[in-house]
Amino acid sequence: MPAPERIPPRSLTDADLLTLLAEGTITVLGQVGGASNAVLRCTVAYEGEERACAYKPVAGEQPLWDFPDGTLAQREVAAYEISRATGWDLVPPTVLREGPYGQGMCQLWIDAPDPAETDGDGEPPLLALVEGEEPGAGWKAVGLVNVEEGRTALLVHADDPRLRRLAVLDAVINNGDRKGGHLLPAPGGRLLGIDHGVTFNAEDKLRTLLWGWAGEPLTEEALAVLGRLAAQLAPGTALATRMAELITPAELEALRERVAGLVKRAVHPRPGGRWPPIPWPPV
Repeated sequence: MPAPERIPPRSLTDADLLTLLAEGTITVLGQVGGASNAVLRCTVAYEGEERACAYKPVAGEQPLWDFPDGTLAQREVAAYEISRATGWDLVPPTVLREGPYGQGMCQLWIDAPDPAETDGDGEPPLLALVEGEEPGAGWKAVGLVNVEEGRTALLVHADDPRLRRLAVLDAVINNGDRKGGHLLPAPGGRLLGIDHGVTFNAEDKLRTLLWGWAGEPLTEEALAVLGRLAAQLAPGTALATRMAELITPAELEALRERVAGLVKRAVHPRPGGRWPPIPWPPV
């Protein structure tokens, strides 16, 4: 007897997904291995709808010397709020809520798109190691890295407008850990970023694999987005009020200054030199 055809889940708006994540019942399925902080694979169900989600309880966060204890979940939510304000929607829907192990971040789980939706070819590579010192057509150079037996190779990323938007977002939120494994192809040709716990520090902490545009002019699109974001972050606005609930006053002021600086200089930032510019391991 053939298996019954699975009925696909109903399409939900972002507002619906936020309600589902915030109000639904969380069921823990297991723990994601290899993460420095506790990451639980779960389902969340509400009023007949169910989706997979990632739940990161504050109780599972490891202390960091340069971030206040117990604040990583809030920073994940703050990154989502800024992403949503840009209109680029580069971060999956994310909320702060109570869960089975206390307060934590709950984020929509993103599965890779079905190969049938991409003509069977799948997502082209976003990162690569190549021989020589030139990236080649369609790639942007990040820098030389050590590989086995003392050899070096050139780390490159795709010259992809989706990555370029993420590079701008990372500069805004001061992302201290943009690794390759934090880049998720999503249905519809979208590219999303996850794991934004070490963000919004008042000091320059930008560490990323997306340095390929460093020093190059920002696109007109990016400058328009940043100009609107600056207005949205003005004191007394809804976004500024929301951010004040998630990060410290000094961090909020530093956020405003980063956005204003990007608009004024109109170029992608270069590595600051105080910290290693590339996270390790890069994936």
